[in-house]
Amino acid sequence: MISPLAYVDPSAKIGNNVTVHPFAYIDKNVEIGDDNEIMPYASLMSGTRMGNGNKVCQGAVIAAVPQDFAYTGEDTIARIGDNNVIRENAVIIRATHADHETSVGNGNFIMTGARLSHDVTVGNRCIIGNGSQISGNCIVFDCSILTSNVLMQGNTRLGSYSVVQGGCRFVKDIPPYIVAAHEPIEFYSISTLVLERAGFSETLVKHIAQAYRILYKANTSQHDALIRIREQIPNSPEIENIIKFVESSKLGIIH
Repeated sequence: MISPLAYVDPSAKIGNNVTVHPFAYIDKNVEIGDDNEIMPYASLMSGTRMGNGNKVCQGAVIAAVPQDFAYTGEDTIARIGDNNVIRENAVIIRATHADHETSVGNGNFIMTGARLSHDVTVGNRCIIGNGSQISGNCIVFDCSILTSNVLMQGNTRLGSYSVVQGGCRFVKDIPPYIVAAHEPIEFYSISTLVLERAGFSETLVKHIAQAYRILYKANTSQHDALIRIREQIPNSPEIENIIKFVESSKLGIIH
């Protein structure tokens, strides 16, 4: 059902069983899948590509124009997957150039006042807390959590199943499966509760904890720590994920 009090550009492509409430705004060059709900005063701007089963709440803006001096007016994309909740006044900014996209996966919960800047990639089942800011070209991997008012500086990465405590800011990468806290931000612990709720076995959680004891507590270089992890801990996709994440970091990881 599309309210006659909403503005929907005639060229917008809208799927089946979509509810568009009064005073919502849907621009040209917008594609919306099935079973979505667009609440009053939400705006889906040019470049929105939305999957199925999403809810966009009051005042949220999807595919806002990039806040990037490199933007030259190209038609660019913000792609939203399936079954996301985008709460009040959240802003998702589209890509700066046409050869890239801002991308949000499936099953994410983006809370009130959060901002995802240009060319950000968010995986699946993440939580972006109230007022948190993700700067341009950042990557948020699956099942990670930014709690309230976190500032994620440009080009940084947040590893899968990691948690960043409220009010923190970071300019280096945060590896997977950990809790990051304090000011300046640092490794606090592994994210045991998150891992247990996700079904990680007790043995695997112990292996992850052992890997981070070596990486952060062994008083050795990062290179040697990774060698020790390979030698001392049974290999698994999760341990390999830690190693590859650290090895591929261009900015370095938090202390």
